[in-house]
Amino acid sequence: MPIPSLKDQFAALVAAPSVSCTQAHWDQTNRPVIDLLAGWLGDLGFACETQEISPGKFNLLASYGTGPGGLVLAGHSDTVPFDAELWTADPLRLREADDRWYGLGSCDMKGFFALIIEAVLPLLDQPFRQPLLILATCDEESSMSGARALAEAGRPLGRAAVIGEPTGLRPVRLHKGIMMEGIEIHGQSGHSSNPDFGHSALEAMHDVMGELLALRREWQHQYNNPLFDVAQPTLNLGCIHGGDNPNRICGQCSLEYDLRPLPGMQPEHLREAIAQRLRPVAERRQVKIDLTPLFPSVPAFDQPAGGELVRLAERLTGHVAEAVAFSTEAPYLQQLGCETLVLGPGDIACAHQPDEYLDLDRIEPTVRLLRAMIEHYCLQPASRG
Repeated sequence: MPIPSLKDQFAALVAAPSVSCTQAHWDQTNRPVIDLLAGWLGDLGFACETQEISPGKFNLLASYGTGPGGLVLAGHSDTVPFDAELWTADPLRLREADDRWYGLGSCDMKGFFALIIEAVLPLLDQPFRQPLLILATCDEESSMSGARALAEAGRPLGRAAVIGEPTGLRPVRLHKGIMMEGIEIHGQSGHSSNPDFGHSALEAMHDVMGELLALRREWQHQYNNPLFDVAQPTLNLGCIHGGDNPNRICGQCSLEYDLRPLPGMQPEHLREAIAQRLRPVAERRQVKIDLTPLFPSVPAFDQPAGGELVRLAERLTGHVAEAVAFSTEAPYLQQLGCETLVLGPGDIACAHQPDEYLDLDRIEPTVRLLRAMIEHYCLQPASRG
């Protein structure tokens, strides 16, 4: 059975809702996208394996050819939520205008799978010396549970992996990590006429914020990577809530913050450093301080510059591999032994925005690039470097 045209594949992927969100009223299954991809790839002769990661959430691993090594072309099957009223037209209907394809997931990043299929089609009648694996994950836009599950299972994939996140067809070999953390302070409320009647959680939080900002200064002095536009780790105090009335000593206060470590900074070490700094505050202020990750942390990513994949991508694109501030699933594929790179046709500036789009002049260069990578890793002898 012939598979749909490239544009029809884009349209079908955009039309298949797959929002991933921490808020339950937005969150959706990604099964429609997985079923589309499994159907098309199965018709092309790929062996398709669907894995349920959690209720309604699925990964797809499709393979063509067998044996060790090979190439993984990877992406996520979910999208962020959307404000339909801010879009020019229906976000779930592909629209062509201004030499662009508009639609939710066209850039970030369901459309990448259609480009993979377009690239591999003329190669399928050739013998694959090493396998091509196409990986579609779930929940990248929220918990990254799909990629985490793969890493935890420890199943080897290919020797190289390319994740098609929007990079403007410029290879990316480094990105920062993300830690979103919460601090909860429980003190003792009391009448404000006498400070001895309670232990203020709000005043304790003032001390806590001072310690966090001091740590930030220390880390920014200690760690620096000039490859990033913002060369130091960042720590942002995002929101604070506490107390209920001016005449009551505040009994409870909470803070949420965002920490973006550079490669080489381990989240567990950063958490322990924060915990150590806050223990004296708890003792001095006679309060209880709880530290809780809001979401599992995403490690920073660093693929060495001299590896085969980086050199190949730089040669094919004409660009030196870069560093970016946003995070991806790259560290999880790297944990499985893949040389890993982030490289895709979209632009991050329009990702997560109304009227998300993919420029049509990116399509043919992306197809050529992916085809060259498939030829290098799957059709050439394994020893070629």
